[in-house]
Amino acid sequence: MLRYFPLITRSALRNRRRTSLAVASIAVSLCLMGVLMAMYRTLFTGASTTPGAALRLITHNRVSLTDNLPVSYEQRIRRVRGVRAVTRLVWFGGTYKDPNNPKYHFGQFAIEPSELFAVHPEYAIPENEKAAFEREKTACVASQALASKFGWKLGDRITLVNQNLQTTLELTLVGIYTGPNQDEPLYFNWSYLNDSLPASSDLHDMIQQYHVEVTSKDAVLPAAKAIDAMFRNAPYPTKTETEQALMLSFVSFLGNLKLFLAAIFGAVAFTVLLVSANTLSMSVRERIREIGIMKTLGFTRPAILGIFLGEAALIALTGGVIGCALAAALCGLIRQTPAMAMFLRTLSVTPFVAALCLGTALLIGFASALVPALGAARTSIIDSLRYTG
Repeated sequence: MLRYFPLITRSALRNRRRTSLAVASIAVSLCLMGVLMAMYRTLFTGASTTPGAALRLITHNRVSLTDNLPVSYEQRIRRVRGVRAVTRLVWFGGTYKDPNNPKYHFGQFAIEPSELFAVHPEYAIPENEKAAFEREKTACVASQALASKFGWKLGDRITLVNQNLQTTLELTLVGIYTGPNQDEPLYFNWSYLNDSLPASSDLHDMIQQYHVEVTSKDAVLPAAKAIDAMFRNAPYPTKTETEQALMLSFVSFLGNLKLFLAAIFGAVAFTVLLVSANTLSMSVRERIREIGIMKTLGFTRPAILGIFLGEAALIALTGGVIGCALAAALCGLIRQTPAMAMFLRTLSVTPFVAALCLGTALLIGFASALVPALGAARTSIIDSLRYTG
């Protein structure tokens, strides 16, 4: 079949406008399908979970994620069997520079400096910067992605203002850490936040979550059950779950997202199948007489069938490659969106997702060309030469 490749290429480019439109429609459709596949993989398979995240639990108020927990719970959680490290966490939600510019929106979390890198072993930071973060109360550390985004350097002053809490934090950047994901959080000392709150604030000595790192995968479920059992009858009952489970609990507010993604995927696949089938049918119909001439020259039915299927595969794969590239770029834009960063921070078109997209494109190409190609291959020489269009 490779010897027919030049003929296949010329046939595909015969009507360049129609071929370009077919490739464009397939590319846009495969772009959407690639993003949907990447979302499904990120949200529901947990395939992109780092080793550190697989051992990390999050303890929050059972009643609501917006309700707080007392800081006194921390020492009791530390004594649970299988727990290796614990840090408290509060999302600050302050504004940096221009509050109306989405560019300046990023995660700001108050934690315990001495425990941050124990609970997040995937973060890497120089020891001197880590020591400065633990030593200085107004210190903060930022991810490499966040520091690069704003051009921050060690020693820079960062001012965060939270109008709701009536609190302004003057932070000094003392460390820049790297991690496996392109996250953009900034961490600072919880004690500094606690001391900066107004005297009338009811958030004193309260936190939103505890991040708990356990010793092994076998300890994940027992530790979670033990923590929740400890506070089951307390004034502030807890719910402990993995990062993946917490993310899916947020997603569940949107409804049955699995069904939603599958429905969109099916609709897009069916639409691109119709578009591709129409394009190939028009191409075959225009070349009926040509098929008769090819048969008189010795082209067999399998050869003619293969030429038309090859043309469909070429168009579909070209659109698929372009679609994968567009999907990768779109995933990058989604990751940078503050509203999506928490849920889709690892969203990407992996080689596996790209292979699925290209396989889907190839399947659509073959399916759309099969019926017209079979019809063309079965047409007799006499009927082909009689055809007047």
